[in-house]
Amino acid sequence: MFSESAVPYIKASVPVLREHGEKITTVFYDNLFKAHPALLNVFNMRNQADGIQQKSLAAAVFAYAANFENPTALAPVITRIVHKHASLGITADLYPIVGTHLLGAIKEVLGEAATPELLAAWAEAYGALANVLIAEEKKLYGKTIAPGNLTQVRVTEIFPQSPTAKTFRLQPLNKTALPTYAPGQYVSVYVTFADGQRQPRQYSLSDAPGATTLSITVKKESADKAADKSVSQWMHDSINEGDILEISHPYGDFAIDTLSEKPIVMLAAGVGITPMISALNHLTKLNTHHPVHLLYAVRSQEDYLHRADIDHAVKTMPHFDFKLYNSQTEDAQKRLSVEDIPSEVLKDAEIYMCGPTSFMQAQKQHLIALGVDASRIHREVFGPDLLEDLV
Repeated sequence: MFSESAVPYIKASVPVLREHGEKITTVFYDNLFKAHPALLNVFNMRNQADGIQQKSLAAAVFAYAANFENPTALAPVITRIVHKHASLGITADLYPIVGTHLLGAIKEVLGEAATPELLAAWAEAYGALANVLIAEEKKLYGKTIAPGNLTQVRVTEIFPQSPTAKTFRLQPLNKTALPTYAPGQYVSVYVTFADGQRQPRQYSLSDAPGATTLSITVKKESADKAADKSVSQWMHDSINEGDILEISHPYGDFAIDTLSEKPIVMLAAGVGITPMISALNHLTKLNTHHPVHLLYAVRSQEDYLHRADIDHAVKTMPHFDFKLYNSQTEDAQKRLSVEDIPSEVLKDAEIYMCGPTSFMQAQKQHLIALGVDASRIHREVFGPDLLEDLV
């Protein structure tokens, strides 16, 4: 994959990137935005402010350095990144810009340790990774729509799911056909703030494919998170029925296989219930006899989202087992536990998780301890947690 001269430098970079990766990516983003301010409209500035984006890129660079000779391990990460890039309309012309500033950040942070040989090795490595991503993104665009093409949608209905969450129903303008998607996928919603800055955010689709509208369920940010550039906060405060939004085509590799003959187990916390509802509503139309187990953790009864959809599944699916838990209680018996899933189900079920990172990490560890193969555990992850098995 790489020249013989590059390999030892890439391998030697692993401990360096572990130590300095986040500083390198922080410098990278600072320099990138100074040189190309238009990219402020492409990257999630909420994640920039929280440091999540810097950590994600640092984890990705480190994972790549540690696993560049193991393409099988990198494949799921590549797929996840490709879908995220497609939802943002990333095109091939952005990669040289990113490469220039990434190498510049490595040189700036490492100083004299960034020898010409090391920088040449990383230029080669970045070029190889960029070529893979560009090729895979081209394939994905070929199956969906041209990069950057957005659909204008009218907000036809808004209704509360809880005091802090609303569902928005979206109808394409000009009688444009609704896009097809798999339960679990998401769309990027683009909004423009009063200062003219444009920001995208990804939201899982929260109804079955084939409905007459698209639906997303948006949780309002807590007070300490609701700073400028919070798209979720803006949608709660500013969007009314009849308003127009722009959305991407649906993307995402977290697709719940509703056609599988295996039992389906869904583990959700908070607003992480949304992709599960898409699959559940699909099954109530497609195959009401499919065995499904849904374990759902909420902070309180007020935070129980999509109650009507779950009640409908309880009434129409004879093999649907639903359990509701309190995520805040100190009583261990009232907290979500995968041990509540029958062992005969865990033997071959496909397991899907969505919720806070700490929630998914804990459930995955418990499942593996119970003998569940990691290949049957699927998680909706947007941040650096995606790479935990590689780093």
